[in-house]
Amino acid sequence: MSITSAVSVTRAALAAVGALGLLVSSPHTSAAQTQAPQASAWEFRVTSGAFVPTGNQRHFLKDAQVTAAQISWVVRPSLAITGTFGWARSRDVASVDTPKLDVFTSDLGIEARPIQWFADRAVTFSPFAGFGAGARSYNYRALNVDATNNLAGYGTVGGELGMGRVGLRLEVRDYATGFKPLVGGGKSDTRNDVVMMVGLRFNKS
Repeated sequence: MSITSAVSVTRAALAAVGALGLLVSSPHTSAAQTQAPQASAWEFRVTSGAFVPTGNQRHFLKDAQVTAAQISWVVRPSLAITGTFGWARSRDVASVDTPKLDVFTSDLGIEARPIQWFADRAVTFSPFAGFGAGARSYNYRALNVDATNNLAGYGTVGGELGMGRVGLRLEVRDYATGFKPLVGGGKSDTRNDVVMMVGLRFNKS
């Protein structure tokens, strides 16, 4: 995926959240929308998708497949706290032979889940938006080089399609992270990347 496509996806997602905010704040909502129903206290899912460096980060890291494990504590139907551990299999494109580079992200965030669309239909849609923070680590898979560790923050938008006991979750995250030179010295700065994930969740009832 190109940088232009990734930025376009992020802008479109953020625009959708803005529109959602207007709908939630409006005193007149459609009959097809309802307050998010009571959910299980805990949710667990394994997701997969794409890790897309943007801006200057594209000169150092390659687009990669990402796998993540997520656990959410549903505080109330409209609010959840989500912890995520993600692993992207990237490469250092700025070094000779583009060595394999594992990118690990661990974070904790808050999700607002204000409404559910089409609650009376066979397929429902529950949008969400949120933010969080954590840590980002870069570790060469085969080179004898110490891993670098950085702080990371993100904003997220997405939604879950509900079909009976199955939920299909779609999520786009925009990360801002610290970045230390992977090899040798140099100045640290802030970099950006986009993570897009899809995952299945199975409800008990």
